[in-house]
Amino acid sequence: MSRDAALEYLYGLQMFGVKLGLETIQRLLAAAGSPQQQYPVVHVAGTNGKGSVCAFLASIFRQAGYRVGVYTSPHLHCFSERIVVDGSPISLPEIRALVEELRGLAEPLEATFFELTTALALLHFARCQVDLAIVEVGMGGRLDATNAVTPAVSVVTPVSWDHSAFLGDCLGQIAGEKAGIIKPGVPVVLGPQEPEALARLLEAAQCCQSPAFVAQRDFQCRSIQGGEVAVVTPRRASFGAAARVAGGHVWPRLRPGLLGAHQHDNLAVALMATECLIQQGFCVADCQVKDAVGATCWPGRLEWWPVSSNRPTWCGAARLLLDGAHNPAGMAALANYLAAEGIERIHWVAGFKQDKDVPSLLRLLQPFCVTLHTVAPPIEMAWDPRQVAELAKQLGFSSRSYESTAAALRAAVSDAMRATEATCHGSDVVVVAGSLFLVAAAREVLIDDEDSVA
Repeated sequence: MSRDAALEYLYGLQMFGVKLGLETIQRLLAAAGSPQQQYPVVHVAGTNGKGSVCAFLASIFRQAGYRVGVYTSPHLHCFSERIVVDGSPISLPEIRALVEELRGLAEPLEATFFELTTALALLHFARCQVDLAIVEVGMGGRLDATNAVTPAVSVVTPVSWDHSAFLGDCLGQIAGEKAGIIKPGVPVVLGPQEPEALARLLEAAQCCQSPAFVAQRDFQCRSIQGGEVAVVTPRRASFGAAARVAGGHVWPRLRPGLLGAHQHDNLAVALMATECLIQQGFCVADCQVKDAVGATCWPGRLEWWPVSSNRPTWCGAARLLLDGAHNPAGMAALANYLAAEGIERIHWVAGFKQDKDVPSLLRLLQPFCVTLHTVAPPIEMAWDPRQVAELAKQLGFSSRSYESTAAALRAAVSDAMRATEATCHGSDVVVVAGSLFLVAAAREVLIDDEDSVA
């Protein structure tokens, strides 16, 4: 962590933990001049796919010539990644100035890290005079600090199990918390949902008299061989009840920059949200969408680490795949991607937060896993890697635990290279998954070692 005083102050607020509720953030934003009212907002909730939808939307509207602010969490490597305008993370001098400005307003309210960070992002967007802000929910929705915004469009990506200690112990309850971002009369785009979750979301939309656009009912995507996708959204002339997929607007043969079939669904959600914004006066051409979709990137999500000239010797030509999958839906998406790519053998570097159902997550990749290398992600509340290794052995894994991410990664690469040399079935793959924090740590090892080679 940086020794900068402003960042140290922000991180110091984490001692207040998670505080769900809107009173503090509403008072803080009001004291700061209500910056969130100075630009339209797309508010994105859900369990999986939020960041990808935000990335697609940001790329589309930047390509169309708009100044776009994006607020997401957590970051991979540095705090600045959370707050981005036109692809540029907020600078350290800007962070210092905004912390200095907001600190006196936040301290009497005992604002948490996330509350102050949210206010800082929304104020930064106002100062930068963005044309559009894309704001990702931190956790849940109804009581999340980001819910102080009144959006132009609300989005709920697929809802699945995660953070049940805070959001509820059944899918309907979790969906009810996500549904809290739906505002009266504001259109809401709903990604693919389990029936229980969809029923709760539609109930909330009906109560708010909010037009709801539902995946597979009002818009859909169709995967085409070769990684392309066609998306169909309602006709722009009418978003009424009769506007359905048949005869709608077709976005043909798009090739997403983000890998995996699940990203086709995320792209369809982003394009439906785009249609809603077009109805509100934004101008986006089909050719701009095609270019933007292909250029979209989101590090740490099905990210193949490139083979470069300054790759460290210990990596060799090993194939490395980094993915932030950390819950059942995310791990299932990773498993589907491996199967679709014909990858049969992986050497898994795994680490988990303490609130995860580790046996369930392990089982999802078990059919592919040759060796498992467990390590604690760099967070306070993490599973002991020795316990994970023991659980894995009980499930039939070949497993070892490590004290550092670097040691686990090197061991996995060594096993993969040795196995590849000993077989004629193609190259084994090293996969890092289980926690986005672990993926960040692995990326830092790779980047640091490549820098030392260069």
